[in-house]
Amino acid sequence: MDLTDVSEELAHIEGQISDIFRALSNGFQKLEKIKDSNRRSRQLEELTGKLRECKRLIKEFERVIKEEEIRNTHDTNKRLNEKKQSMIKELNSYVALKKQHASENKRLDLFDGPDGGDVFAEENVLLASSMTNQQLMDTGHGMIDETDQAIERSKKVVEETVNVGAETAASLKAQTEQMSRIVNELDSIHFSIKKASQLVKEIGRQVATDRCIMGMLFLIVIGVVTIIIVKLVHPNNKDIRDIPGLAPPANRKLL
Repeated sequence: MDLTDVSEELAHIEGQISDIFRALSNGFQKLEKIKDSNRRSRQLEELTGKLRECKRLIKEFERVIKEEEIRNTHDTNKRLNEKKQSMIKELNSYVALKKQHASENKRLDLFDGPDGGDVFAEENVLLASSMTNQQLMDTGHGMIDETDQAIERSKKVVEETVNVGAETAASLKAQTEQMSRIVNELDSIHFSIKKASQLVKEIGRQVATDRCIMGMLFLIVIGVVTIIIVKLVHPNNKDIRDIPGLAPPANRKLL
């Protein structure tokens, strides 16, 4: 969308905002390469000023949109508002990036040695000498409050880390106990399968023994029946012994 066709003032403001966004992008890229905390602080202050200027220009952009809202069509106003929201979104991304670098810079300040600020020591002394006692006290209290807040944040991080570690240890302990129970259950199942196999073998042997006994009894019965039949058919055959309890047919008396 070419803002020149809508309003010269809006196009001019958009150009200024685009220039600031490019400067912010280059500034943050340069900031990532700076290791010295004092130089990083100065770069952050410069970027903060550009962020404030960008915020002011976006508000100016919004003011002009409202003034020309009546003269523009509905579709044009919609596109202008979308353009404004896009600028606000990009500005917020740079603000978040600035906060991230500011927090990192504070951590670097905590770990810097006593020689870390020698380059700007004289400048800091001059600034302090130009302050009143009340300003010095306010500045000192502010620095103490920031330090306390940083310490509290560090404590929270440590507490969260300890809690996560405790939860992980408890979870590992529970999983270890569960694995032990599973191993015990597998041992019990293996023992049960072994006992079942032995029982099946014993039942098989008993069945085989019963079959042998039944076969022998069957043969005995067949033999007795055969002898009885032969004795009845040949009662005078002396080669066949009498079965105890069964007299020959000839010697039987009819009642």
